[in-house]
Amino acid sequence: FFKLKTAYEIGTGDSLGEEYAGCLFKITGGRDKQGFPMMQGVLTNQRVRLLLNKNHKCYRERRKGIRKRKSIRGCVVSSEINVLMMALVKKGDKEIEGLTDDPRPRSLGPKRATKIRKMFGLSKEDDVRKFVVKRVKKNGKNWLCPKIQRLVTDRRLARKAKHIEKHNQRRMKRDAAMAAYTEKVAEWRQELKQKRAEEVAKKKKKVKKAA
Repeated sequence: FFKLKTAYEIGTGDSLGEEYAGCLFKITGGRDKQGFPMMQGVLTNQRVRLLLNKNHKCYRERRKGIRKRKSIRGCVVSSEINVLMMALVKKGDKEIEGLTDDPRPRSLGPKRATKIRKMFGLSKEDDVRKFVVKRVKKNGKNWLCPKIQRLVTDRRLARKAKHIEKHNQRRMKRDAAMAAYTEKVAEWRQELKQKRAEEVAKKKKKVKKAA
């Protein structure tokens, strides 16, 4: 595995033994002989000292804004690596003892209704609540069930219809008030025009009498 980097996928069937024939592994990390971890993105097989902050791996911020220079190992595999961590990407021909021979049910499943339908191949007419992944509590008696997000039920539809009805009522009330206000403004302007016409007529009469 020398000169390989983390996140590389390798088929290591013959090199690790017959029981791993046909398996596909992915290098996820490792540690050297002194216990310093490999860091993704550091393209060297040596140990280096980098100034790390809270956004970097291999460092946990103790105080806000604190940075620290720490020793880490590069992401290239070398003879100094003592522990190499790999993840199984593809299972081979045989079952691996302690890894693939013991099928375990999922302890956590999706919460969103659309993702539950996608996972079990359901249609919109099927009841999603019957397919939620549940797990037993430590006491072995009670079940833990997540709350389904974005679930469209009869209560949800009734609540939405009520909300739309209230919105329409407010809009109708606003439109009626606006119509009444426009009518009053029109009446007021008409009254002003009549008063102005009467004043102009009076002035014309005075001018005629004076002449």
